[in-house]
Amino acid sequence: MTVVLLRHGRSTSNTAHTLAGRSPGVELDDRGREQAQAIVARLADVVIEEIVHSPLLRCEQTVEPLARARGLTPVVEHGLVEVDYGEWTGRELKVLLEEPLWKIVQQHASAAVFPGGEGLAQVQARAVAAVREHDARLAELHGRDVVWVACSHGDVIKSVLADALGAHLDGFQRIVAEPASISVVRYTSTRPYVLKMNDTGADLSGVNVPPASGDGARAEVSGSVPGGEVRL
Repeated sequence: MTVVLLRHGRSTSNTAHTLAGRSPGVELDDRGREQAQAIVARLADVVIEEIVHSPLLRCEQTVEPLARARGLTPVVEHGLVEVDYGEWTGRELKVLLEEPLWKIVQQHASAAVFPGGEGLAQVQARAVAAVREHDARLAELHGRDVVWVACSHGDVIKSVLADALGAHLDGFQRIVAEPASISVVRYTSTRPYVLKMNDTGADLSGVNVPPASGDGARAEVSGSVPGGEVRL
């Protein structure tokens, strides 16, 4: 099963350099709407069975063109919602840089709990659980490997990627997830494989599930190939 982790397009909060969090009414700006429309072409060669997104407006707006083009009804998943930044919500980033907690968020994320909000460890636990639950549900529904899209937020996606990489949450700030970027994780019966991270390019055909072997067995990456994998 393969999940395309799509960060929402550029928002009005991104350009204002504020921490949007779960503030209502934060929407895509003009560039963000262009990015959302461009996703249709970027994923044109990828067979997508379902689109799941955070309940926040900027994620809803990001997947709308893709859903319309594919004739799919997006599924809202609260487990993929933005971090609850509590008292930090809506504040300017340049001001937050002076907060003692900022260094903890950057260097010891597993211990970071936002005042009046949630901890980053909680974020990772609920986001990974949500992705895994949808992955298992779609596997049972379709009886085969499929590709699906999960549209969420930067810190949420980075925490899912850290889990897939087998990396400690304290290092998740080393991962980058730009607006409208695509990261791809293929989950197998043994472990996840990260196929792409922070991809903002156009050729995403490699995201498609590889064909099953001749005996009908589920397609699965069995391990790394010395010298690097080659897609035939």
